[in-house]
Amino acid sequence: MSTNDLATRILQVITAANYTPLKAKALFSRLKLGGEAYAAFRKTLKRLVQTGQVVIGRGHTIRPAEPFATVVGIYRRVPTGHGYVRPHAVDGTPQAADIFIRADRALDAATGDEVLVRVLRPASKTRDASGEIVQVLERATRTFVGTYFEREGQGFVRVDGNVFTHSVSVGDAGAKGAKAGDKVVVEMLRFPTPEERGEGVITEVLGPLHQPGVDTLTVIRAFGLPDTFPAEVLAEARQVASQFEDMPLQGREDFTHELVVTIDPPDAKDFDDAVSVSVDPKSRHWILSVHIADVGAFVKAGGALDQEARRRGTSVYLPQKVLPMFPEVLSNGLASLQEGKVRWVKTVRLEYTPHLQKGSVTFHNAVIRNRRRFTYDQVQAVLDELERREQAGWPPARVIAEPVGQVEVELVALIRRMRDLARLLRKKRLRRGALELEMPETVLEYDDQGRICGAHYATHTFSHRIIEEFMLAANEAVAEHLTAHGVLFLRRVHPPPQEDKLAAFAQFAALLGYPLRRPQDRFELQRVLQETADKPERAALHYALLRSLKQAVYSPIAEEHYALALRHYCHFTSPIRRYPDLQVHRQLDRLLRRKKPVAQKDELIALGDHCSKMERRAELAERELVKLKVLTYLSERIGERFDAVITGVADYGFYAQAEKFPAEGLVHISSLVDDYYWYDADSYTLQGQRTGRRFRLGDRVRVEVARVDLVRRLLDFRLAGDLDESPRKASHRKWPRLGRSPRHFRRGDDEQD
Repeated sequence: MSTNDLATRILQVITAANYTPLKAKALFSRLKLGGEAYAAFRKTLKRLVQTGQVVIGRGHTIRPAEPFATVVGIYRRVPTGHGYVRPHAVDGTPQAADIFIRADRALDAATGDEVLVRVLRPASKTRDASGEIVQVLERATRTFVGTYFEREGQGFVRVDGNVFTHSVSVGDAGAKGAKAGDKVVVEMLRFPTPEERGEGVITEVLGPLHQPGVDTLTVIRAFGLPDTFPAEVLAEARQVASQFEDMPLQGREDFTHELVVTIDPPDAKDFDDAVSVSVDPKSRHWILSVHIADVGAFVKAGGALDQEARRRGTSVYLPQKVLPMFPEVLSNGLASLQEGKVRWVKTVRLEYTPHLQKGSVTFHNAVIRNRRRFTYDQVQAVLDELERREQAGWPPARVIAEPVGQVEVELVALIRRMRDLARLLRKKRLRRGALELEMPETVLEYDDQGRICGAHYATHTFSHRIIEEFMLAANEAVAEHLTAHGVLFLRRVHPPPQEDKLAAFAQFAALLGYPLRRPQDRFELQRVLQETADKPERAALHYALLRSLKQAVYSPIAEEHYALALRHYCHFTSPIRRYPDLQVHRQLDRLLRRKKPVAQKDELIALGDHCSKMERRAELAERELVKLKVLTYLSERIGERFDAVITGVADYGFYAQAEKFPAEGLVHISSLVDDYYWYDADSYTLQGQRTGRRFRLGDRVRVEVARVDLVRRLLDFRLAGDLDESPRKASHRKWPRLGRSPRHFRRGDDEQD
C-alpha cells in the first residue's frame, strides 16, 4: 500500500461518524494491515500530525484535527468552476452528503481526483456542507484529450468537456506536428488553478475530429482505456487455445445431448451464457439449466491473462469497437459458446414446482454443445407467432406442432417453455417488490461508409426479458449457495436509498401527477414505474428515481440488493467480460472440487472497489462516445426539429429530451423572447409574466437544434414554430454558466443490477 493510500485509509477511519479515539497500536490493529506494515503506518501517522491533519489527544489517542476537520473523497468539478466532493463510505458507515467546494478553494484538483477536504460548514436541512481542499491525495489521471490551437506563436490545448476553466499551455507552436483543430493527448505537468493556466506536453496527435476513428480514439485516450494486450498475455492465450483441442472431459457432466441455445444481439461475438428449459414428465416440475462459459478453466490465477483481466476489470463496449477483457482467441473463440461447438461450462440447474416454489438446485462443471445461436429479434418473431396462434384459438398442442419460418418444431417448443417460465419468474420477482427501471438505450445507425446517419432508442422486447430472468435466477442461486457454505465472494450489492432522496423523488413524481403516499414503500415506487411505462414522462420519472438510488457496487460485505429485492446476489453469468464473475466462478469451482475456498476480506474489498471503478469508467466512456457521435451528427443538422419532453427546469431555462431521438438539449431562457419568464423553484416551472405561459416538468414541446458545442459536449435547443426569435438575438446567445443540474437528482451512479 502506497503512502498516500495509507494516509487516506487512516483519515477515512478517524473521520468516520462511528469512530472512537484509539491509541496508535489499536488504530493499527483496526486497519488490519499486517505486522510488516507497522513501520510505514507510524511514518505516515507522523506525517499526518506534522501537516495538521491529525492530532494526538488525551491518553495519546488519535483524533482528527478539529470537529468536521477532514474528509476524504472524490472531487468533481461543475461548469461554473465550483465543485463537490463525495466522501468515501467507511466501514459500513453511510456515505455523507456531498461537500460544496468553491472554485477558489479547490487548489488544482481535477474531476475524479481523491482529495482531503477540511469541512468549513456542516450540512443542514437547507444548505450543503462546504469546505476547502487541503491536499490532492491521488490524481485520477494526468492524461487528457483536447483540441490544439495556437496564439501568438505558442501552442495551447482546450481540454474536452468542463474539466478545466482555462486552456493548457503546451509550449512552442506545432509541437509533435500538431495542427490547429487537431485532437491531441496531453500529459499534465502542472495542473491549472483558478488563477493560473496549467502546463502540459503533447504525447500523441490523434488527428482532426472529423477524420474516421478519431472520435473513438479520443474517448479511449481520455478515459485511459487499454486498447492493446501485452505480448505475454497474447502468448498465454495462444498457448491455452492450442492445448484445448481433444482434451478429455476431466470428470465433467456431459450435457451435449440437451437442447441448448444462446440468445444475443445480432452483432455479439462473445457468447458466455446458454440456456435450456424442460418440464419433468412425471412431476411436471420446471427444469432450468443456465450454462456459463467456464473461463476460469483456461485462465490461471496470477498468470499474465489473469493479471491483465484484473487490471481491466471489464470489457468496454464502444460503438463499432469492443475493448475485450481477454484476448479474442479466448473471448471470441475458446470460451465463447459458439453454435455447434463443444464448450466447457459452469452449469446451474434449478428446479421449480408448477407454482414456482424452488426445488433442488445443483451446480456442475460440465460440457455442452450449443444447438442454435438466436438473436433477440429471431426469438421475438417466434414469440409473436406463438401469440398469434394462441389468440386465433389454436389447440395448445398444435401451437408448437408447426415450425416458425426456419425455426424447427423442437426449438419452437423450447422457446414457448422459456417464455412461460420467464413470465412466472418475472411475476414472482415483482411480487417481492423488485423495481424495473427501464432507461432507453441508444442505437446508432450507420451508412455504407460507417458514418453515423441517424440514431434511435432500442426496443426492449420480451425476448430480452427471458434471458434477464434466467440470468437473475442463476446469479441469485450461486450467491445463496456460496453464502450457505460460508464462502467469501464478490457480491453485487445495492444499498437501500436514503429517505430524504426518496422524499425528494416523491415531490418530483407528484409534480408530474403521480403522488406517492409512502415513498419508502417499494410497491408504491413499483406502481409509479408501471403507470408511466408507456407515458411521455416515463424517461424523466424513471431517470429521477434511478438518480435517487445509490449505486450498485461489488463488495464481499453481505448486504441486500435493493432494486432486485434480494438478500443475496452476485454476478456469475458473464465471466468473459466481467472480472467479478470470474472470482465467483473460482470460489464455486473450489466447492465443486471439494476444496476449501480461500479469500481474504480486505483483498476482496479492494478488488470490489477496483472493479466498481472500472465498470463505471467503461459506462462513462461508452456514454461519452455515443453522445459525441450524436452531437457530431446534429452539428450538421442545425434547425432539425423534434417532439420532446421537458426533463429539467432551472432559472436559466429548461432541458428537453427528444421523444424518438436520443438527444437532450437546453432551451435557454434568453431564447424565450415572447415574454419575461420567472422561475418557481417549488414547482420547477418557468412562467411568463405577461402571457402566463408555463414550462413545467413533463410538458411536451416542439424544439429544433440551435447550436452544438462538440468541445464542451453541449446541445442547445430552441422552441420551434411558436416563438419569434430574431436572428440578431439568436446569434448573440451566450452559453450559460451552469450550476448543479436542474434535474435535482443527478448523481454519479445509475445502475440497478
